[in-house]
Amino acid sequence: MERISISEVGPRDGLQSVKATMPTAQKCAWIAALHAAGLREIEVGSFVPAKLLPQLADTEAVVAFARTLSGLLVAALAPNARGTERAIAAGVHKVTMPLSVSRSHSLANVRKPPEAMVEEIRQSCVRRDAASSRPVIEVGLSTAFGCTIEGAVDESAVVRLAEAVLAAGADELSLADTTGMANPTQVKRLTRKVRAVAGERLTGVHLHNTYGLGLANALAAFAEGIRAFDSSQAGLGGCPYAPGATGNVVTEDLVYMFESMGVATGVDLAKLVEARRLLSEALPQEPLYGYLPAAGFPKNFPMAARS
Repeated sequence: MERISISEVGPRDGLQSVKATMPTAQKCAWIAALHAAGLREIEVGSFVPAKLLPQLADTEAVVAFARTLSGLLVAALAPNARGTERAIAAGVHKVTMPLSVSRSHSLANVRKPPEAMVEEIRQSCVRRDAASSRPVIEVGLSTAFGCTIEGAVDESAVVRLAEAVLAAGADELSLADTTGMANPTQVKRLTRKVRAVAGERLTGVHLHNTYGLGLANALAAFAEGIRAFDSSQAGLGGCPYAPGATGNVVTEDLVYMFESMGVATGVDLAKLVEARRLLSEALPQEPLYGYLPAAGFPKNFPMAARS
């Protein structure tokens, strides 16, 4: 049986995009419920200044809790070398660093051009190599499929930056459709181009659902050999520097699609849907998305795949 892995990014990408701040205790309870549903990689926060993202000011405390969950790979985002240093000190297993291919988006998001971010990644890898824990450093090539500020993004620039960050010491790469502008043909084409220079170090995709193509793009990436997918429970998420871009692919719908195809995710769908209750209670004003939670399980869906 084919198998994929899912990195749940709601506790980071989702919560940074909402106005309300989820209390730490409720955040930890939600992460525990996601873990109980079978998710084995969760991006639990972001190491950025609290004044910029007060919703994630408790990331150290959340990391400490998440590390107590058996078999969980605890991931967090760091936008620069200083953030990576904090992430390493907190004990994360994986640091995700964003590198916007679009110069305009990079300047808006991290106030640095792409070349300067490559140097931040290099310095982060130096810190990783000096750490006894040596977490994985994954670079997400943001706006790889298009930018709401600049429009089209040159695919050759994506390939060049992929080569640059691998040379800088990154362990893994993912292609990020930050704006949700990708289409399946584009996903297949760019995955092949980056795979030609990155090989198996191109591990995953981070997809948004702005134009309703998130699941189709996930399936296109799967057809090209990608087996790791970011998603967010209830479709929470978005980028404040990508106007009009809506949330991530809905975890519940992504799991349902692959399980329906006979591709194992390791996730108990019934427990995953139940975890939404904690999210709804903590963020009662926030709209929650997802086709499966709204429609329920169809009668032809195997009971074994529900749990």
